[in-house]
Amino acid sequence: MGIYILRRLALIIPTLVGIMLLNFIIVQAAPGGPVEQLIAEMEGHGGSALARASGGDTGGEVASGSGDSRGSRGLPPEMLEDIEEMYGFDMPAHERFLKMLGDYATFDFGDSFFRDRSVVELIIDKMPVSISLGLWSTLIIYLISIPLGVRKAVTDGSRFDVWTSSAIVVGYAIPGFLFAILLIVLFAGGSYFDWFPLRGLTSPDFEQMTWYQKAGDYFWHLALPVTANVIGGFATLTLLTKNSFLDEISKQYVVTARAKGLEEKQVLYGHVFRNAMLIVIASLPGVLVSLFFTGSLLIEVIFSLDGLGLLGFEAALNRDYPVIFGTLYIFTLMGLILKLISDITYVLVDPRIDFESREGA
Repeated sequence: MGIYILRRLALIIPTLVGIMLLNFIIVQAAPGGPVEQLIAEMEGHGGSALARASGGDTGGEVASGSGDSRGSRGLPPEMLEDIEEMYGFDMPAHERFLKMLGDYATFDFGDSFFRDRSVVELIIDKMPVSISLGLWSTLIIYLISIPLGVRKAVTDGSRFDVWTSSAIVVGYAIPGFLFAILLIVLFAGGSYFDWFPLRGLTSPDFEQMTWYQKAGDYFWHLALPVTANVIGGFATLTLLTKNSFLDEISKQYVVTARAKGLEEKQVLYGHVFRNAMLIVIASLPGVLVSLFFTGSLLIEVIFSLDGLGLLGFEAALNRDYPVIFGTLYIFTLMGLILKLISDITYVLVDPRIDFESREGA
């Protein structure tokens, strides 16, 4: 197992480089980079953008923001060169990419183009919101999906199995963001009830509350976003659990255990459960990455939760390349590590699995 872990750790490096290179090419090919955005802002508005590019000295030429500003007459070549140097576009693309890889190897992600803060600070600042949303969503999804999947497998073909499957299909068919909008319309003052807050993770007077009031306020704000996340996430895991249990129940060792006179609970949870949970364990990294970073993007935008999803969304709109690539690097690295942890958990759950012998075959 040790050799397999070392191989997987070694594969993380080329995988990261490949993903970063592919996204670097796509982002570079997209029109409207940060340089173009700043030039457009300077030509349209002058003052603030020009001050940012020239170190705060506008020479009094754009103080009024009138159409006679230097930006509206066209920018001089030396200022364009200064802007490109400020954003690091004074180097060829391949040199920028190699420099980015060298910096990222030491977790130096640079500073945001538009927020005047380092990427690491931004990620650390936004991480608690995304962790809160992803952690509680994952916990509730597993608490619902596994017992429900087991029950559906045991009662396969029954009336309970049919109507729960219908409800699951309907829930799965509704996108999470659409369900979020529906929850806002129904319960957040949209058209009917005004029971839950519309934005943020806490109330403005959160710091003045007692500890139990803080806990209540925290979960009150999380109720609708977590519900929207859970609706879209539990369907796949429930059906996966059911099918995994059905596959195991039909095997010979289950028939033998029943023939020995073991109770149904002993058969299900003493023999079937461990084997059936392997595929559920394997899906955990994908669920975590999806809920923490990708699936929560629109949920965070809709509910105005200032987390990693909203940060990435705004960075993409603003072409904030350090934030885009910094978050991509961290998300990819975490996803690869979670996948490796999933494989290790496989072996802990079932020691019969040997990844090293499979690789050598």
